[in-house]
Amino acid sequence: MSRFMKLKCNECGNEQVSFSHATKEVVCLGCGALLLEPMGGKANLLNGEIVEEYD
Repeated sequence: MSRFMKLKCNECGNEQVSFSHATKEVVCLGCGALLLEPMGGKANLLNGEIVEEYD
């Protein structure tokens, strides 16, 4: 099931919202660290943590 989620960057602490099945790389808007990597389905979380998920 796909959903939106709030991510917190491990590098700078910036929080931003992204889609769980992102089709492009998601980078932190604060420091540019790679947060999500597309995997052809659910994206792989690399450098952050999920703070909240939205249905």
